[in-house]
Amino acid sequence: MPFVQITMLEGRTVEQKHDLIKRLTDATAGALGGDPARVRVVIYEVSADSWGIGGEPVSAKPQPPLASDPDSG
Repeated sequence: MPFVQITMLEGRTVEQKHDLIKRLTDATAGALGGDPARVRVVIYEVSADSWGIGGEPVSAKPQPPLASDPDSG
């Protein structure tokens, strides 16, 4: 049984996460020729204070808004 783990910055909507789970399940089952019901997907969300890039926490750098941000446009 395939087990897919995704680690990403927090901030996506529940709908976006559900869509991601569905798409990852379909892609994994399609690529491996397996039953989608046997694919497991786990999403780990990390705060910007706990994610570092280039020695700096992401929270210390200006970030473009996520698609789920109502102020993004």
